[in-house]
Amino acid sequence: MNEEEIRALIAGGIENCDVMLQAEGNKMMLVLVSEAFEGLSRVKRQQRVYSLLNDKIASGEIHAVSMRCLT
Repeated sequence: MNEEEIRALIAGGIENCDVMLQAEGNKMMLVLVSEAFEGLSRVKRQQRVYSLLNDKIASGEIHAVSMRCLT
């Protein structure tokens, strides 16, 4: 899975989201900035992102994700 595919997945599920991404193989670091995270706890923000990536994680295309979700 390439970086553009990951960006498209996130953009399709989180409106007006700026995505900063570092990927190495099937491991990635995400920094996401969106007003959509306003009022959500840190856990809820991450759950929202994981819901977009779960299929790719389950298939092994993505192995590890580290993220910061900011407003």
